[in-house]
Amino acid sequence: QVHLVETGGGLVQPGGSLRLSCKASGINFRLHDVNWYRQAPGKERELVASTKSGGGTDYADPVKGRFTISRDNVYRIAYLEMNNLKPEDTAVYYCNVKRQGVPFWGRGTQVTVSS
Repeated sequence: QVHLVETGGGLVQPGGSLRLSCKASGINFRLHDVNWYRQAPGKERELVASTKSGGGTDYADPVKGRFTISRDNVYRIAYLEMNNLKPEDTAVYYCNVKRQGVPFWGRGTQVTVSS
């Protein structure tokens, strides 16, 4: 059973930073792409960043230059370092992997950017 647990969310002022973590179990982590999504109230879930099994990364345009995704294949953790946070980054952030085409999600962690 694939299990993903996100941690690290919280309340931060505009311009601040947070580091999210996604701890995975039940999956051969190093063989899979890991994605961070977010969903703001009243909006659809959107892809924020991806770390590929082969080592590459992708970012959505709104977060390029501010967010950094990374992974530790030994401890099976994916990270999302978020800097220069803006109020529009407020959302629930979810970790996602696919195994044999089936998507798995964590429960999410709330990020609120407000003064």
